[in-house]
Amino acid sequence: MKTDYIFELEMKVRDYECDLQGIVNNANYQHYLEHTRHEFLLSRGISFASLHAQGIDAVVARLTMAFKTPLRSGDSFTCKLRVEKDGIKYVFYQDVYRLPDMKCCLKSQVDTVCLINGRLGTCRELDRIVPGEND
Repeated sequence: MKTDYIFELEMKVRDYECDLQGIVNNANYQHYLEHTRHEFLLSRGISFASLHAQGIDAVVARLTMAFKTPLRSGDSFTCKLRVEKDGIKYVFYQDVYRLPDMKCCLKSQVDTVCLINGRLGTCRELDRIVPGEND
């Protein structure tokens, strides 16, 4: 699997994100992934809110997650990201690694599509950030 990440964001597990087993509840990983995607867009000068104001809504069409090693309260981790375009989809590959040992905790693929004024379409702003799309 490719690991040519183009963005990463460090975070820390908060107590309330853990379940009775003392590990991060699986639903919280979706929050980590979404926050990373939004920060990635901001780092490239794209505001999710601005896109929405223009009638452009990037929405998740499919999400797969493979859990490898659980995170626990207080763990620091990094969420790494790369993105490709596949037809009309923007495919984000996002992996979570525990710090400092870089143990893989999660492998994920998030397929997103854009609704432009309610209709499926291609977003020029997102096309700019996909490596290879403007070469």
